[in-house]
Amino acid sequence: MTGSEEPPSFRLAYVPGVTPAKWVSIWKERLPDIPLTLVQVPAAEAAGVLRAGEADAGLVRLPVDRAFFSAIPLYTETSVVIVPKDHLITAVEEVTLADLAEEVLFHPLDDVFDWDSPPGEPAFERPATTPDAIELVAANVGLLVVPQSLARLYHRKDVTYRPVTDAPQSSVALSWPEEATTDLVEDFIGIVRGRTVNSTRGRAKSAAAAPSEQHRKRAEPGGTRQKPPQKSASRNPRARTGGTKQTPRRGKPRRRS
Repeated sequence: MTGSEEPPSFRLAYVPGVTPAKWVSIWKERLPDIPLTLVQVPAAEAAGVLRAGEADAGLVRLPVDRAFFSAIPLYTETSVVIVPKDHLITAVEEVTLADLAEEVLFHPLDDVFDWDSPPGEPAFERPATTPDAIELVAANVGLLVVPQSLARLYHRKDVTYRPVTDAPQSSVALSWPEEATTDLVEDFIGIVRGRTVNSTRGRAKSAAAAPSEQHRKRAEPGGTRQKPPQKSASRNPRARTGGTKQTPRRGKPRRRS
């Protein structure tokens, strides 16, 4: 590496609600000399950040433009409705969209669900962000449907949530520009897919690129020797043609009549 080249690094974008900690921890164990920088971005801006090269890959919410991005779906979240703690909905374990038909539901500008408008009665205005909408829920002005991770991220003592069984769901994926699939991107793909450090895919050492352990030991001086072949059955004296002599019986001979 010349003095003008920058040392390698990896920038990972992630949207609110996603927790990349477990994958970052594995990265630090496997690639301790290559720093990983986390870049938190709003869900609506994640694609722009990746297109501009401001991050090498991102943990984003689907859908993405598959003509430009590669994507590996990771998981799908449960959808929940956030309500004040004293709301009637807290008396049940889960609800449906029909149960929310007469409720005021907020549709913030950063809503991650792919619907034209939420069910229920429309709010008097669209809050700018999900945290702003939760503030209004706490003030007993209306309710809000979000992925469960966002309900946990923006938790407040004066609100709670219940699953909505038939609401749209949000899926999280690892995504990156298809034409920018670098070695470091491959390394991170291997981590999120659960590959071991010795996997033949990615930048891990391939078994095809190096001799097997057994072959190496045999080739090295003083290596493990092969065991001699076992003797065949034909070399066993008892298996020779003609067999063995019979052992004479003991005891008194019988008298002839």
